Amino acid sequence: RMSSVQICNFPETKVATLEHRGSPERIGDSIRSFIAWRKENRLPPHLSATFNILYDDPEDTEPTQFRLDLCAAVEREIEPNEYGVIGTTIPAGRCAVLRRVGSEEGLGASIRWLYETWLPQSGEALRDVPPFVQRIKFFPDVSEHEATTDIFLPLR
Repeated sequence: RMSSVQICNFPETKVATLEHRGSPERIGDSIRSFIAWRKENRLPPHLSATFNILYDDPEDTEPTQFRLDLCAAVEREIEPNEYGVIGTTIPAGRCAVLRRVGSEEGLGASIRWLYETWLPQSGEALRDVPPFVQRIKFFPDVSEHEATTDIFLPLR
């Protein structure tokens, strides 16, 4: 599994961001708002890469303190809008990347494996940037067990 981790140079990526703050159980509401914003702005996933920025592990974070950003790659500035979507940037830099195929349940375990097993053995050091994922293929375009996610761990 160590060999399945690649090192890449991630390019600076402008994104439209909906900041989810609060219980992970309410992420569905944030996702629905973000999808509505994407539809209004004609930025479907096949035209605009989908990212999530992961600030907190839901397993060890108070639900009220949980933070996650829903993001879509954009070329333009984000106009003020009723959804609270803002323009931010995923910074450029070296990243370890692990591709994962399968349902959402195993994602946390893959991220923990990167931190707890791969990182100490790799000789790499983390950058002060939160990890993020890129949703390559996801429901409803593919069934849940075929969902493809790239996990990025920002490195020095």
